[in-house]
Formats: sequence, C-alpha cells, structure tokens
Amino acid sequence: MATEDPVEHLQDEVACPICLEYFKDPVIIECGHNFCRACITQCWERSATAASCPQCRETVQQSNLRPNRQLANIVEIAKRLSFRGAEGAGGERVSGEHQEVLKLFCEEDQTPICVVCDRSLTHCAHRVVPVEKAAQEYKEKIQAHWKTLREEREKLLGFKLTGEGKNWEYLKQIQEERQKIVSEFQQLRQFLEEQERLLLVRLEKLDKEIVKIWNENNTILSEEISRLSELISELEGKYQKPASEFLFLGSSPVLARTGLLGSMRNGPSLPQANVTLDPDTAHLNLVLSEDLRSVKWEEIQQELPDNPERFDTEPSVLGWEGFTSGRHCWEMEVGDRGGWVVGVAKESVRRRGEIRPGEGIWAVGYVLDQFWALTSPATHLPLSWVPSRIRVCLDCDQGQVTFIDAGDGAPIFTFPPGSVPGERIRPWFWVLGVGSQLRLCP
Repeated sequence: MATEDPVEHLQDEVACPICLEYFKDPVIIECGHNFCRACITQCWERSATAASCPQCRETVQQSNLRPNRQLANIVEIAKRLSFRGAEGAGGERVSGEHQEVLKLFCEEDQTPICVVCDRSLTHCAHRVVPVEKAAQEYKEKIQAHWKTLREEREKLLGFKLTGEGKNWEYLKQIQEERQKIVSEFQQLRQFLEEQERLLLVRLEKLDKEIVKIWNENNTILSEEISRLSELISELEGKYQKPASEFLFLGSSPVLARTGLLGSMRNGPSLPQANVTLDPDTAHLNLVLSEDLRSVKWEEIQQELPDNPERFDTEPSVLGWEGFTSGRHCWEMEVGDRGGWVVGVAKESVRRRGEIRPGEGIWAVGYVLDQFWALTSPATHLPLSWVPSRIRVCLDCDQGQVTFIDAGDGAPIFTFPPGSVPGERIRPWFWVLGVGSQLRLCP
C-alpha cells in the first residue's frame, strides 16, 4: 500500500467542507466542526429551517460562532509547506501532484503545469506553451507596462515640479502682498497719528484763542461796568443837588461823558445805513419785495438766471451796499416763525455749497427755537425773550460786529475787535421755513 503524503493529508484537513478551499477566517460551531465564516453564514441564510451543521446535521445556535485562531495558524503553515514541497532540486518548481518540473504554461488557466498535467483531461484541450516563452511574453508585457508607468511617473514628476514652482510663486506673491498691506497700514497709522497730532494742536490753539478772547471781552466788560458804575454814582450825586446847581448840568463833564446831551440833541451816535437787498445773490427759494427791503422763503423755487454770485445751497441773500471803513448800523424786523439769521459777510463769501461758521460769516439767528451765534463752533445764546427787531452795528475800523435788541437796547452778542477782516463787508441774511421773513426798517 502506498505511503500517504502527510502534506496532502494536512491540506485536506485545512480545507473548508463547504468551499473546499483553504479556511478563510475559520470559526467553530457547537458540534465541533469548522467552516469559513462567510461559507457557514451564507449556508444558514439560504436554509429555511433551523440552523444545523452541514456535516453532522446537528441543530446549533447561529450566535455561537467562535473564531478558531489555532486552525487559522495551521492553514498558514500548510500553505507554506505546500509551496516548499513544490520546489525541486536546483531551485526549479515541481508539480505537487506529479513531482514533475513545471516546464509548461497553460494560457487558459494562467498557471504553470508539468508534462503529465498537459496530458491530463484537465489541460489536454487547453493552449499550452513552454514556460520560457510564456515568461518572455509576460516580460515584454511587463516591460511595456513598466515603460508606460515610467513615462507616467515622469509626467507626474513634471506636474509636481511645475506645481511646486507655481506654489512657490504664489507664496512669494502672498508674502509680497502681506508686506505691502503691512506697509500701507503702517503708513496709514502714521498718517492718522499725524492728523491726530495736528488736530490736537489746532484744538489747543483754538482753546487758547477762546480763552484769550474771553479774557479780552471780560476785561472790556469789566472796564465798561466800572465806568458805568462811576458815572451812575456821579449822576446820583448830581441828582441830589439843589435846583440852583442842577440847572448848570449842561456843562457838566459827567453828562458829557454819558452822552445824554448828545443823544437828546443829535439822536443815535451811529448813522442808520440805508440797506437794500441784492437780487442777483438771492437763493431761488427767496422772494424779494419790489422795494428790495424784505425777503421771505417760499417752497417753490423761482426760475432765475444762474448767476455765479447767486447762493445755490444756502437760502441766503446779500445786501446791495458794501462797507470798507467807518461805523454803520441797520435794523430789521424778525419773526418767531421758521428760521432766520442776520449779520455780515465778506464780499468773497462762498456762493456754491454749504457755508460753515468761521468761513467769512459773522451773524446771529433763531434756528430750531433757539438763539445761536455763528462762531466756530456755533455758540448757543440763552436768551429769555424773542426780539422783534434787531440792530446790527458794524465797526469796520475796529473789525467788530455787535447785535442789539432794537426794542429795549439790550445787547445780544458781540464779535470782539479784530474778528472782521479789513476787506469789503456786506450785510447778509438767511431765511428758511414756511412763514420765515425779514424786513429792513426804514
């Protein structure tokens, strides 16, 4: 009796009873038999009855599948023994079944075979070529494929190098852009810091100028109050004199200093200027009277020539007369409806666009139910009354403008000496709102 080959017996023991191939992920069930996990699972899925062992038909629990790791290790050992047994002397591979050198190659099954296999029923109808020829053909195919893969690799390397070059270029551009942004913002910060410094310097200068003007006005007012207090005291003393002495007060220096005699004989000390309105400067919403001595605001604009000297944004009009020297005054009737501003302006005052305080305008007005002086910035005047007539007094020689309530002579506001520059000055009027109107007094 022929001796049984232990390798072949081992291969039979490590074959799955279902697929007849080497065990793959072997599991053991309750009866002790082993199967591939996938094979036994599919077998039970196709069965309509309770789960049973394909070998002994014993009923088992499907959930009791346990991995057989030792059997998995034995399968790997059997595979290695089969491979070693297939190698003959001199390193040539031999058939495990016939122990013949594998000199032929079956192109149908794509596997090496021996001469005995070639004559067997399994391969007799297949196309068989020598191993060397088959190897050469495969080498040529591999070489062609290898060449194609090399070319593809070279192409990919080229793409990689090109991409890296572009990436470096993009990174360079990003770095340059980053430096540019940092530089620009640094310059912007320096510019803003410089502007902040300049504005703070201007504010400091303006603060000093305001304090200076306030001190000067306060000094002037204090001196005037002191002078008036002295005159009042002297007049009270004169008033207590007997009739024989009181009759000689006409030559009294006290009355001469107060100006009472002059006012009784000659009227106001400043001449009343005959001011009229200049229609060529009037805004299109302002309607002038025929005698050019009153102005009112209308919602519908007039169709008038677009003169370069006409105000196009501010609802303003200039007086026809201009003054360069001397002292002048004029009065006008004002109302408590809408808004109005009266004062003086430079001949060169802006005609196009908005006019801001400090741009050649010296005026007071009634806007938004409050009194304002057009200083820079504007000054709120806490007046407790609404004047019906305002007197504007212009001293060109001193560069000073004074506003007085013409009804009771109460002072409203004074732009101190030196405020108005030494150039041609004209009366200026601003009217806005339904019912707003100004009228020059005769």
